[in-house]
Amino acid sequence: MSCYGVLMLTDQRTLLALHEAAQRLQRRLDGSLSTIKGISLAEYRMVRALADAPGHKLSRVALAEVVGMTASGVTRGLAPLEKIGYVQTVRGQRDARLALAELTAQGQELVADASGVLDDVAAAMFANATEASERRDEMVRLFADLVGA
Repeated sequence: MSCYGVLMLTDQRTLLALHEAAQRLQRRLDGSLSTIKGISLAEYRMVRALADAPGHKLSRVALAEVVGMTASGVTRGLAPLEKIGYVQTVRGQRDARLALAELTAQGQELVADASGVLDDVAAAMFANATEASERRDEMVRLFADLVGA
């Protein structure tokens, strides 16, 4: 359990415990993706967003908004993905300054494989946490309500 113990006595401790849990989850997902597919969680989130976008394309600004990063962070994050062929840049026909990030066929395979990795991690986690498994929709709703999403 967290270093704050089972009982959360203050709002601050609750927030810190939630933050700690989110960090631990991020490290676990990041580690699994990195070990098995060679990508980070941040990279997965970007290719997942492209996979879900119409035509598998988004501007870097739109992608940044979807994944909660800055446009420059997305540009830096896409560079290695583009280098190894998972993403490509498509320039606008009318305006060369308009560039879209597009998921390649190889990138679509990566998303499918990486999604399987996350499914396996989720299954293992929820198998060991019966109450959390039964109340996952409620947990997501409560957290979204807390952060104003």
